Amino acid sequence: MTPTDRRAALRAGAGLVAGSAFAAACTPPGSPSGAVAPRAPAPASPAPASPAPAPRAHPRQPAQITHGPRGRPRVALTFHGQGDPATARALLGEAERHGARVTVLAVGTWLEEHPALARRILDGGHDLGNHTHRHLDINTLPAPEAEREIVACADLLRRLTGSIGTWFRPSRAARASPAVEALARRAGYPHVLGYDVDSLDFTSPGGPAVARTVLDGARNGSVVSLHFGYADTVAALPAVLAELDRRGLRAVTTTELLS
Repeated sequence: MTPTDRRAALRAGAGLVAGSAFAAACTPPGSPSGAVAPRAPAPASPAPASPAPAPRAHPRQPAQITHGPRGRPRVALTFHGQGDPATARALLGEAERHGARVTVLAVGTWLEEHPALARRILDGGHDLGNHTHRHLDINTLPAPEAEREIVACADLLRRLTGSIGTWFRPSRAARASPAVEALARRAGYPHVLGYDVDSLDFTSPGGPAVARTVLDGARNGSVVSLHFGYADTVAALPAVLAELDRRGLRAVTTTELLS
């Protein structure tokens, strides 16, 4: 080997040693010596869902709303949100097939068990509101416990959707007591949502009976009380929607009913 070749070999060897030392310094513990572990790709951030609408005051409406304007051919079908989620999805899907939009007053414990339903309801163009956390007889509760029932459901809705929901309906009561009405207002709900047509679907009278009860009572501005979780409601809804269409009564959210 010539002197020139010897100097080149020495320079190459020094470079290899330096390269090995650099690789060893960058190798995470547990990796093979001299091998740089590949960096895991950063998880993709999901696109943030748009916040749900917040409650708003309707100055022409009373604190406790039972119906909307009687001069327009619209009705609001409102559902107490509880029960088998498959039934809930079936009812939402049936409404959407007819071009109808509904209002769901969700029980907090139900949403805790099925949190994806909050976004399913909103993504379908429906209203979502508060029906207390545990569905107790809220008018009979001591004020601090009644307030916890309202606030716990409101907080859950806010975590799931970015809003406390558009409406509050008292549990196990057609109307809120004055004390509960005040607690709901303090929680951020300007109105309590009642109804003027009770479908009585929770008594399980059969699908045709539920449909008759709703259609006998429904007129311009009506707010109809229905429930998730009952097979009779699923059976009745296609007939209800078809007859409302025939009468020219459009099924809309409560927000739209009052707008």
